Amino acid sequence: MQFLEQRRDQALALFRIVIGVFFLIHGVQKLLKGASLLSWPSGPASLIELIGGALIVIGLWTRWAALISSGAMAYAYFVVHQPRGLLPIQNGGELAAVYSWAFLLLVFTGAGAWSIDKLRESSKKSLANA
Repeated sequence: MQFLEQRRDQALALFRIVIGVFFLIHGVQKLLKGASLLSWPSGPASLIELIGGALIVIGLWTRWAALISSGAMAYAYFVVHQPRGLLPIQNGGELAAVYSWAFLLLVFTGAGAWSIDKLRESSKKSLANA
């Protein structure tokens, strides 16, 4: 188990990058299908998916981007999907629910390794020690 524990930050970074890429692609797909940025709620959702996904992929302001993205997906689930049926499998909201919980996890864990947040944190520590 020590082997796994030593690689937790890298596993978290891979999780963040993969989820972020999927979310980013989801936003790009909406925009390519012609979603108007002025239509509610698909327009703002597309921007959140696009910008939030990009920030999460590179690990910049990860906790904030994940918090906003998690809230947007919770909104999508409860307002768009949940009225169609009680369970996610009934209402087509599985993806929104999974994204919401995945991003909530990132809010509490942060970006992990291989992120701009980690680089910024390291540079702050080195400046404080200098």
